[in-house]
Amino acid sequence: MKKMLIMCGAGHATSTVVRSKVEEWLSDNEFSETIKIKQSAVGDEIENIAGGAYDIVVSTTIVPESIKNKVINGVSLLTGIGADKVYQEIKKQIER
Repeated sequence: MKKMLIMCGAGHATSTVVRSKVEEWLSDNEFSETIKIKQSAVGDEIENIAGGAYDIVVSTTIVPESIKNKVINGVSLLTGIGADKVYQEIKKQIER
């Protein structure tokens, strides 16, 4: 089972919206049984991300440069513009 982190600045508002959309997408694409999702704040997860605790990380906030290459920018899931590219990146990470 792959581990996914969905995070925002405080771990509540925007990450909740994105989590709901990602869970629906996972279900529609028959991935929901292969992913365990955690929701949190970016400040609480920097060391975990850097240490490889998650297979997939989606963020709706700015992240430190040190972990930027390990994070998918999920803002498009809030706006709807470019959401397909985010889902494609998530799918690519699932299939790794």
